[in-house]
Amino acid sequence: MAIFHTLRIKNIYKETDDCSVISFDVPEDIKEAFSYHQGQHLTLKADIDGEDIRRSYSLCSSPMEDKWSVAVKQIPGGKFSTYVNSELKTGDTIQVMPPSGTFGVDLNPTKPKNYLFFSAGSGITPIISMIKTHLAAEPHATCKLFYVNKTAKSIIFKEELEQLRNTYFGRLEIYYFLTKERRDIDLFNGRFDDDRMKVLCSTFIDIPDTSEVFLCGPEDMVHYVSDYLVKAGLPKEMIHFELFVTGLSEEDKMRAERLAQQNVEGVELTIIDGGKEFHFTMTKDYDNILDAALGAGADLPFACKGGVCSTCKCKVIDGEVEMKVNYALEEDELAQDYVLSCQSVPITDKVKVDFDV
Repeated sequence: MAIFHTLRIKNIYKETDDCSVISFDVPEDIKEAFSYHQGQHLTLKADIDGEDIRRSYSLCSSPMEDKWSVAVKQIPGGKFSTYVNSELKTGDTIQVMPPSGTFGVDLNPTKPKNYLFFSAGSGITPIISMIKTHLAAEPHATCKLFYVNKTAKSIIFKEELEQLRNTYFGRLEIYYFLTKERRDIDLFNGRFDDDRMKVLCSTFIDIPDTSEVFLCGPEDMVHYVSDYLVKAGLPKEMIHFELFVTGLSEEDKMRAERLAQQNVEGVELTIIDGGKEFHFTMTKDYDNILDAALGAGADLPFACKGGVCSTCKCKVIDGEVEMKVNYALEEDELAQDYVLSCQSVPITDKVKVDFDV
């Protein structure tokens, strides 16, 4: 069940010209429900011009700070980001779902860990939460951040990152890369490519001594850096990522077109949510499980509907489905029959999915 809570905005400020940071006042009686680990996100909901709009934003605060903050970057034409950056103010209230998401790893205060982080633009939001948490909770951990932005002025959390570097001197290294400004050292001018990655891996990165790698940013950057590190000898299971999708690949387009022709009329669907079963028959008006269930009256969690945020994740208990795209679930989740309901098209006459697991 999609459970939202009305939270007061404790503070909202402009981190950059096009990015606002919101902090929420979470009452004591629901703090347990809002407990989170580094890398998770909040789903926000608002009625904008009569339309129910939901978006997920990564927490940029650390659970060790007893704070709940997200950063919202203005997207051209984006209804929700425009609403946040132009209309929302301190003292307003907004609907917020408890934290969710699986980006991140468990903490181990006794073990030395060496973390690498690659980020671009607003992809820094879950990354800074991780950096703050790992450095504070794991006294033997080190972190290296490789962070791409257009200009120095557009760097989100620049001041906070520098404060963290001073606080954890010798344990946090930060390398900024700019694409629209030039600096004296050519290595830091431009995006990640073979020449830069070769220098990074020979000078700044010790592959055998790396514990975990986290990437967050545009799809092309995330996949490129991931593939490069694997070829350089880093085990694939050590790489974790969240990405921004800029467009469907040709493979995704072909799969989506094929599944659009799938006959879903008459498919019997069973939804388990909140410990209860909800039965209905799918019609041709819908081409995915989430929309069909919402159309039949189910109250399910969702946000982006683009296969990115994983808010609508569920587990296939019976029958088979195929996803049009998947930008959120990792291989171990797929192996356990988890799917994104917003992208799942039934390919059997009966399908049963569980949102409670």
